[in-house]
Amino acid sequence: MTFNLFLILIVFLPFSHSLYFHIGETERKCFIEEIPDDILVVGKYKIELYDRDTKEFNPPSPQIGMHVEIRDPDDKMILSKIYSAEGKFTFNSAIPGEHVICLMSNSTKWFHASQLRVHLDIQVGEHAVDYAILAQKEKLTELQLRVRQLLDQLEDITKEQNYQRFREERFRHISESTSRRVLWWSLAQIAVLICLAYFKVRHLKSFFLAKKLI
Repeated sequence: MTFNLFLILIVFLPFSHSLYFHIGETERKCFIEEIPDDILVVGKYKIELYDRDTKEFNPPSPQIGMHVEIRDPDDKMILSKIYSAEGKFTFNSAIPGEHVICLMSNSTKWFHASQLRVHLDIQVGEHAVDYAILAQKEKLTELQLRVRQLLDQLEDITKEQNYQRFREERFRHISESTSRRVLWWSLAQIAVLICLAYFKVRHLKSFFLAKKLI
């Protein structure tokens, strides 16, 4: 029953989220996504330009676009590209862990503008697949399409479970490493205290001998 509950929770976990944020001309916004390995990630975005006269956000000129940079957990650049004012970027995760997604404007000459509003929707795994297009492309029936979705969901669950095991193993290694460092630090402190006590005793003994007290 516990395992079934875990599967249900995994299925209904939010594998996608959308938001919007404001950026300045030279400002850079970065987001961290924890992603299992071999997972498709699709980011959809739209830019709106603030008009000081009307005090509203409107579609920008064609010259304004979005520069997207994505780095993997090893800080290796896996995507660096300039896109238009509205579109999407995709990538596949090669290794599990925290991927950093950074966005900034490709222009610093907006004229009469103070900021951009960026709508961002990040979809991960099965949620990144457009099944309507897939059904038309592969000519799938409704039943075949549903089976395909279930298989993709099952694959995502498996990858998510593997990633959780990876995180648990990494956390265990960090805990063991920290425990070893604490142990060695404690032993070093004890050794220093013993050395100090030894030299103090020798100093006191030499002092008493010099004063002929013993």
